[in-house]
Parts: sequence; structure tokens; C-alpha cells
Amino acid sequence: MSDIETVSRFCRNCLIPVDSSDERCSKCESVRIAAHPELDSLSIAHLDCDAFYAAIEKRDDPSIADKPLIIGGGTRGVVSTCCYIARTYGIHSAMPMFKALKACPNAVVIPPAMKKYSQIGRQIRQMMENLTPLVEPLSIDEAFMDMTGTQKLHGMTPAMALASLQNRIAEEVGVTVSIGLSHNKYLAKIASDFDKPNGFFVIGKAETMKFLANQPINLIWGVGKVMTKTLERDGLTMIGQLQAIDEATLAKRYGELGLRLYRLSRGLDVRKVEPSSATKSVSNETTFNKDTADIALLEERLWLLCENISSRMKKKHLVGRVVTLKLKTADFKTVSRRKTLDRSSNLARIAYNTAKPLLHEVMQGQSFRLIGVGYADLSTNESAPQVELFESDNEKLATQERAIDEIRAKFGDKAISAARTLKKTD
Repeated sequence: MSDIETVSRFCRNCLIPVDSSDERCSKCESVRIAAHPELDSLSIAHLDCDAFYAAIEKRDDPSIADKPLIIGGGTRGVVSTCCYIARTYGIHSAMPMFKALKACPNAVVIPPAMKKYSQIGRQIRQMMENLTPLVEPLSIDEAFMDMTGTQKLHGMTPAMALASLQNRIAEEVGVTVSIGLSHNKYLAKIASDFDKPNGFFVIGKAETMKFLANQPINLIWGVGKVMTKTLERDGLTMIGQLQAIDEATLAKRYGELGLRLYRLSRGLDVRKVEPSSATKSVSNETTFNKDTADIALLEERLWLLCENISSRMKKKHLVGRVVTLKLKTADFKTVSRRKTLDRSSNLARIAYNTAKPLLHEVMQGQSFRLIGVGYADLSTNESAPQVELFESDNEKLATQERAIDEIRAKFGDKAISAARTLKKTD
């Protein structure tokens, strides 16, 4: 970076250096100043779109720009996301819709338009990849970026290039993103949440321990509600308290999680940004209009979901070794089951035959508001997606499903009912 100007303060609007005594940019008068003593040496970033779905809908309909907006299903569904105005009412992702509307009766509700969101997500992803090939997507609206070695290419430090990207996304796409910049993935992701929306937050090496020490224990990745309560019962509420405990003691108390608590409480993360991060699972779920204990209805929906995930996996030449079942009870308790297959598959019938007994196992007269199914532990089989199916029964199923897939590809999804065709093989 010797031939690239390095600065510890610059204007995020016009990207010019800002003197340490100035609170505003001398050129554009902006107060959006990026400032940090390590600003010129950090290169691992996490980019997160701000209330992505809601931001797109507000972009497309300015009349709702100043209104609380919820993206989600009907009264039986859940909140997919919501705008920052709606969040002031206590609304959050995964909240039951009826609770969200009770908290904010005047909210505008729009069903998710995933095709549109995916298209815009890909547009942003391409803009990221134009800066660096090392982009690791986490979801439709967030990704890690490794900007190491890009200074000469862009003629500016990684921090400035990221600020420039942030501005271009706002101008060309019409949504805002927040960026976290640090020396590893764990800290970069934490940083991106600290200055939303349209934020730019930096965590340097020298301050890592001190910064983390003042944070609540549940900021550590993997520490959910249950583990938080466990740690609180042991008198641990702040990350700084973990930093005072040696690795052996944490391992003895909490096993493998204790080792992770030791590392992450100190900001240690050696993971690299992996641009070819594979899909870990494919799943689909549906919420019923009324809670149901009707096993026939549950099995019918289960089959349709199995067809959906099978179709998606076949198109991507993916196979999975694990089948997962998800149910949500009338009181919103989530019940999950999973079973490992003898051989990987992407067949709808295999998923259904595996998930159906799991469904019966957990029924016990309960009513459910949601059912979901998926394949996990995925791998790619480009040349022959079903070569793992050696048994005659599975070969027959694979042949049947390929025939149905071909008919649907030619005449449309409704041309043939696989449910009726294949249920005869039970």
C-alpha cells in the first residue's frame, strides 16, 4: 500500500481525507466521517442490507416511505422483516403476524416478493464481486468480503473502496447497506450491526479485547437464549467475564462450546472468506390458516413441500444426506426432527418416506400451525444426480420422478400429479 494514500479519517460521501479537528467534510459538509486509527490496514468486511425487503418496497412505492411497513403473510403468518419505523413498535422478524398487527394496527402489510428481492440481491452481489472475487454470501442480503490486495486495483484503501460501494448501492439500487470492517469475519459481522442503517463501523486489532469486554454475553455467535440463561446462572453476563477465565476451565464447564467461548470472547477467528461456500440445506415450509391435527392434511402438505425441495435440488444438481422435519405447535413451540439417510438423495419420495414417520412420532394429538421439510448435509453431483441410488426400489422411484420432471418441463407443473402417481408405491 506504499503508493496508495493512507488516512485514518475520510468523508464517506466524497472520499476525501478529513482533518482530525474537523467534524464535517470541507468539500461537501457531510458529517458522515469514517475515522479509526487502523482504518488503512483492515480488509475483512461484512455487508448487510438494511431492512432489505422493506427497503425495496419503499423504494418502489414512495407513498409508504414514512409509514410502518411489515413484509410477511396474513394473520396466520409471521413477519419476514419490517422497516425501522415498525421496529419502534417492538415488531421484529419471525414475530407472529397477529402480534405485530396488535402492536401496530396501522402498519402497511405487503406479502414478500422473493423473485424481485432475489434479483436485486444478485445485482448487489455483482457489485461486490466487482471489488473483490472473495465474496462469501450468507443470505440474499448479506455477505463477507475480503479486500486484501485490492488497493492497487482500485487506487484506494479497502475502507474507501467499501464506502464507495456503499454509496453506489444507494444511488444505483436505491437501498442502503451497513458495513462492518475488521481483521476477521466474526468481528466484521458484529461491526455491521453497530451503526445501522447506512452505517460504517470499524473494530481494530488493538481494541478488540477492550471492545468485546463491554458487550453482553449473547453477542457471541452461538450463544442463544438457552445458553445465555445457563451462563447467567453461572454469574456470567458480560464478555469481559469470560476473558478472565482460562481455556481449560471453560472447556471443563461447557465442553466444546467452552473452547469457542474462549476464542470468540477474545475476538479470535481464523476462518477465511470462502467465495464458493456451498449451500448447506434446502427446505420449504407452509403455515396453515387454522391450527390442525388432521394427519391426512399434514401428510398432503408434507408431500407438496417434498416435491418443492426435490425440484429445486434437481435443478441445482444437489443431493442431501439428511432429511429434516420442522413443526410449529399452536403455542408457537418449534419441534424439529432429522434423520440421516443410508445414501444421499434428492428424490421427493425419499424425503417424504423419511419425514412421514417423524411426523407421526411427534403428533401425539397435537395441533400444528406450520410444517416444513428439507434436505441437509448437501453435496453436488453434477454428472448423475442419482448414482447413489443402487437399490431397485430407489431406482424405480428415480425413474418415475425423472419421467414426471420431463413431462412437467414440457407441459407445465400441473401437467401431472406426482402425488397420486407415486403414492401407489407406499
